Amino acid sequence: MAPTDETDQDNQQASPFGTTPPTRPPAAGGAGANARMPRWLPRAMVLALALIAVFQLGSWAFHQLTGLLINILIAFFLALAIEPAVSWMSSRGVRRGLATFLVFLGVLIVAAGFVTLLGSMLAGQIIKIVEDFPDYLDSVIHWINTHFNTDLRRVDVQEGLLKSDWLRNYVQNSATGVLDVSAQVLGGLFQLLTIALFSFYFAADGPRLRRTICSVLPPARQAEVLRAWEIAVIKTGGYIYSRGLMALISGVAHYVLLEALSVPYAPVLAVWVGLVSQFIPTIGTYLAGALPMLIAFTVDPWYALWVLIFVVIYQQFENYVLQPKLTSKTVDIHPAVAFGSVIVGTALLGAVGALIAIPAVATLQAFLGAYVKRYDVTDDPRVHGHRRRGAGAGLFTRARALWGRRQGVQDSGDGSSEGGT
Repeated sequence: MAPTDETDQDNQQASPFGTTPPTRPPAAGGAGANARMPRWLPRAMVLALALIAVFQLGSWAFHQLTGLLINILIAFFLALAIEPAVSWMSSRGVRRGLATFLVFLGVLIVAAGFVTLLGSMLAGQIIKIVEDFPDYLDSVIHWINTHFNTDLRRVDVQEGLLKSDWLRNYVQNSATGVLDVSAQVLGGLFQLLTIALFSFYFAADGPRLRRTICSVLPPARQAEVLRAWEIAVIKTGGYIYSRGLMALISGVAHYVLLEALSVPYAPVLAVWVGLVSQFIPTIGTYLAGALPMLIAFTVDPWYALWVLIFVVIYQQFENYVLQPKLTSKTVDIHPAVAFGSVIVGTALLGAVGALIAIPAVATLQAFLGAYVKRYDVTDDPRVHGHRRRGAGAGLFTRARALWGRRQGVQDSGDGSSEGGT
């Protein structure tokens, strides 16, 4: 029987010593077809998909709960602001829950009284504006007719306003936006209730909250957390109290001026200046003083100039006399830093960020100041903005020295030539 091809191949591959040669590695194509998937690859794929899903879910939940988180942040800062009063009452035997309730009740009474007073003044001023509007319109028309040689009449102006498309569109938009305004009012009331509830719990259960946080930290970290908490309470409370006092002083001062000039709506304008001037540092007084200047200009242009002069002088008095004394022990930060923090807070969280930016930066500054090591400053004149004499002389000084040397060289050359002759 003839041997087959497989027998010939086996005989050819057989070793003469009777041993089997080692098996050759499979070809590249065979390795790709018969290779097995690494065991870690499916687990890595599942883990990557799980991480992506968790990230997407967390991002969606964060965007959905942004409003609630902002309300909790506001409530936390309000709780820090009333913490000194609650702790003072609690140290004198009043239960912390009752002390928190009494503080909230006092704040609510003051806020309700302020809103009622402001609302009554605004309502009275609005009624007065409506009643005096024909007289204001007549004075404006008389001024225009006198200076521009026109023949306007109040009846024609009123009919033009009533028949204008702008007024018709405004009424239609206002009628369709009543439901939106109602929904916004209800949403605002619910937001205020949420902030008040969280603030009450943060203030009433402050010691329990601190114990809960410290229970998961080592003793060294616990001391740092408690120190940061105490600094935040001092800075936030001091900021609220100092701003409120400065707003009161500013409002009273501007009320005296406006009342002395017989500017209308003096109480409302004084409240406006007192509140707005303290929300934005450094330039808040100028922004708040624009409205009183405009109202004073309608009475007499010279009154607007007097209001401007008073606003400028009072701003300097507040920056260099009043504010350093009130904030030296509470919120002592540079005006430029305060203004920048307000801008950053407004860009991040809007009006809420503008309110909490300064106490947050003051807390961070005080906390860093407690741990950053400082050294004595050298007596180098450059520290005080002066340059050392002889170092880096000006161009004029160098030119004069060079001219003096050239003159000396020329004089010596002339002397030697005369001696030679």
